[in-house]
Amino acid sequence: MKLLELGEFGIINLIRNITNKFKNPQQASWQQLLVGIGDDAAAWQSDNRIQLATTDSLVQGIHFDLNTVTWEELGWKALAVNLSDIAAMGGIPKYALISLAAPGELEVENITKFCYSMACLATEFGVAIVGGNLAAAPNIVITIAVLGHSKGKSILKRSTATPGEQIAVTGWLGLSAAGLEMFKGKMSLDPETTSILRRGHLQPTPRVKEGQILVEQRVKTTIDISDGLIADLDHICQASKVSAKIRMEQVPTHPLVKVNFPTYRELALYGGEDYELLFTANKTIMDKVRQALNCPVTVIGDIVEETLPNRVTLLNSKGNVIPLKKGGWEHFRDESPKGEIA
Repeated sequence: MKLLELGEFGIINLIRNITNKFKNPQQASWQQLLVGIGDDAAAWQSDNRIQLATTDSLVQGIHFDLNTVTWEELGWKALAVNLSDIAAMGGIPKYALISLAAPGELEVENITKFCYSMACLATEFGVAIVGGNLAAAPNIVITIAVLGHSKGKSILKRSTATPGEQIAVTGWLGLSAAGLEMFKGKMSLDPETTSILRRGHLQPTPRVKEGQILVEQRVKTTIDISDGLIADLDHICQASKVSAKIRMEQVPTHPLVKVNFPTYRELALYGGEDYELLFTANKTIMDKVRQALNCPVTVIGDIVEETLPNRVTLLNSKGNVIPLKKGGWEHFRDESPKGEIA
């Protein structure tokens, strides 16, 4: 069997199953592990805090195209996607490790811009860049690891959603995917719209503070929207052994996307890389979250008892089922759209 047949999430399950066979309950590292392979970040218990770790890679030709992205934007996004994983756990990011593989002919000026932008974002969120690795390679591969810890004694997970909870999302969806469509289609839009779409796709702002507030308000289940709303909601349902019903008219699609893109519904549902927080909570907690967060919070549906094979159901304004399309990003799948190239 080839990787293309197994797919990204099948490979993750394979690695998880193998490592679980070597789990030793007598070792402190296993005893202290709270969340392992399969969530936004790993989590383990130290003396008085839960420690967090996450890593992500950006590969030239898959995640970015140097003909359309600047080095400043690349540095920002490389760190931002990792900070978003810590945000999805409700944690505080502390340290970053930067590994860069690149050809020797690359101009030093480009790396200077890359590192400066990354350092600016790190400073904004109180993160120290403390090391990494360099290697010569024919193409550019950037791998970032971010370490952090819980703010208190609790973290957010994917596996704790329960029937009866509401489903909500921060901010607006579709902006990143629309930015990608703008690049791919070489669309001519007004300068302000172009700037907003470009920043939405290449310089997202991770919801770090918002994730911490969710923990404070006793939310338990969260994921960041990286693969797409439908795909990431399915991740929550799969991990929590539940299902979800959401209403299309309540999905918060960015106004600029609605105005400029006829396919705005698909961009919001399947586009991904918005790095907003998708979370579940009962109505009492949800009302408190809306008051506590300094950003839009939109309830889009409800968690229900598990129904298979379709864990996520999309409804129109009349309550009729809208068939779901194949969407969301998954590495090692032929049918996955190369939606992350920018």
